[in-house]
Formats: sequence, C-alpha cells, structure tokens
Amino acid sequence: MSHSTETSNIFQRMRAGEPLRKDDPDYAQFSAVVARTIRLCVQMNATATELDQVRSRLSDIIGTGIDESTTIFPPFYTNFGQFIHLGKNVFINHNCSFLDIGGITIEDDVQIGPSVKLTSENHPLDPTDRKTVILQPILIKRNAWIGAGATILPGVTVGENAIVAAGAVVSRDVPPNTVVAGIPAKVVKTL
Repeated sequence: MSHSTETSNIFQRMRAGEPLRKDDPDYAQFSAVVARTIRLCVQMNATATELDQVRSRLSDIIGTGIDESTTIFPPFYTNFGQFIHLGKNVFINHNCSFLDIGGITIEDDVQIGPSVKLTSENHPLDPTDRKTVILQPILIKRNAWIGAGATILPGVTVGENAIVAAGAVVSRDVPPNTVVAGIPAKVVKTL
C-alpha cells in the first residue's frame, strides 16, 4: 500500500490521477456514489420536464450549483458526477454522456451538440490489469464547440474557440482557434 493510500481517501487519490482498483480499501465509498448517481440520473431523465428542474437535479448529482445561464437537455448521462465542473452559459444538447471519474471541466460559453461522449477514464493494455481504471481529466476551454456525436477521449484539452466536427474522435489536444475532424481527429482549419 502506498503512502498516499494511507493518508488520503479514495476521492482525493482519484483527483490526484491515481489508478482506481477494485481492491482499494475505500472502493465501497466510490461504488456508493456511482449507485446514487445512476439512480439520480434515471430519475432526472424520467421526470425533469423543465430546464430549471434539469439544472437543479444535475446540481444534486454533481454536488455544486449550476449557473442559471447553463442549459442541459435531457437525457443526460454520467457514471459518477462528482468530478464534473460546468461554467456559465454552457449549452449541452440531448443524449450526452460524461464519464467523469477522471474529471471533466467545461469552461464558460461552451456548446456541446447531441450525443457527444466525454470519457475521462480508460483501462490498461495489460490484460492482467484490465479492470483497473486509468484516470485522465478532460478540459473544454472557453467558447469551444463540440459537434454532434463527437467523442473526446481521456486526457484531452480542447482549446479556446476550437471546434470539434460532428462525429470526430479526439485523442489528442485540440489547439485553440482550430477546427478538428475525422477519426482520429486532425486539424483541418485554423480560425
């Protein structure tokens, strides 16, 4: 057991980017948050009929208030919720999925199209360690636009004013003021 495991809880270690393992002595605490988040997401998606209700219920899931200038269209999915940070004047369209165990930060004025997937977690290539979760945060900088059906992979920063084209799979940082497209996404235009 590492020194950091002895002196911090599982959530602090996750925040620090340490791998998440099922044999962690605090794993039950993590599992309890996941179970709560799944239950609250199902309730939100089934019953929230007004934008204020969605903001309120998603605020409960993520553990912090969401600014009234931010709009989220359900259904919206997350597996953990506690490591999502949303700025002001953010727009998130229908059917988005945020896997936030590694952390997802969305700055002000970001637009996210329908069916976008942000995943801040991965697994080791080693088949004997495949159930471990590797955590790498995603950062979407101010005024970025993520097109419909795009996928942003762990550890990616999308730069200020950048555009991710619909359907792109982004595995590397996106420079500010650029447009990326394709699989894997590549810069196709500078703004």
